[in-house]
Amino acid sequence: MEKNKSVAFFENVGIRRVYDEKIDKWMFSVIDVIRALTQHPNHKAAANYWKVLKNRLRLEGSQLVTKCNQLKLRSADGKEYLTDVADAETLFRLVQSVPSPKAEPLKLWLAKVGHERLKDMADPALSLDRAREFWQRQGRSEKWVQQRMMGQETRNKLTDYWKNHEIKGDEEYALLTDLIHREWSGVTVKGHKKMKGLKTQNLRDHMSEAELIFTALAELSTRQIAETVNAVGLEPNKDAGKRGGGIARRTRLELESKTGKSVVTGESFLPPQKDFKRLEGRVKRLPKKKG
Repeated sequence: MEKNKSVAFFENVGIRRVYDEKIDKWMFSVIDVIRALTQHPNHKAAANYWKVLKNRLRLEGSQLVTKCNQLKLRSADGKEYLTDVADAETLFRLVQSVPSPKAEPLKLWLAKVGHERLKDMADPALSLDRAREFWQRQGRSEKWVQQRMMGQETRNKLTDYWKNHEIKGDEEYALLTDLIHREWSGVTVKGHKKMKGLKTQNLRDHMSEAELIFTALAELSTRQIAETVNAVGLEPNKDAGKRGGGIARRTRLELESKTGKSVVTGESFLPPQKDFKRLEGRVKRLPKKKG
């Protein structure tokens, strides 16, 4: 199921989704859609907003709530939790219950990304093109985009190795990822995100060119060491991760001694925050819909 999970972006807001192959549809995180509508950076506030709205819809006898299922999606802490999800059709109707200037743009966006899966299956390069376009819209340089894509390819090769050598479950993937990151950077993934002021955003999308390069070096070194010793299972791959991350750490320290600049920084590409607090609490004052 992991390959069917991804994050799509609506105006800098990441919306988690999972592809249900049984019904051939994307299922989107309802809370993430609420965040996109209210443009609130606080995930907890969006969850509270959805809780109030869901209760109100139940009292009105709306069928929208019953059409929201629960599936496991990864949260900001790297763990997976049961999360309310809905297909695009259900979300079209839900959007009408939230007062927001983003309602119509979001419905258009849902209509578009809801059909991406079939296109990607026919031509996988399309998803790469969308990623490139998204990063370019955020003002990333072509050099940064190239490094980000090369780093993702390196990451994919490493996770493919893990998958074929008895690394099981999201927890083991997250453990190894964090170990490698900590070895080369001196800080955990969570700590690095905190430095950059990130919550649910993808850390790699907010790395500098140097951070991307050292992450790729650590993961490339890890994979090549694991392949050399034929690492199978968690413990041997942890050892390969420490050694691979160590190679990148020593290179980082040498570079920092020559330049006097830290590779690991708190810089990010977060967009300016807008004041949308006026939207908070308005759900309680919405007029009840008839019928």
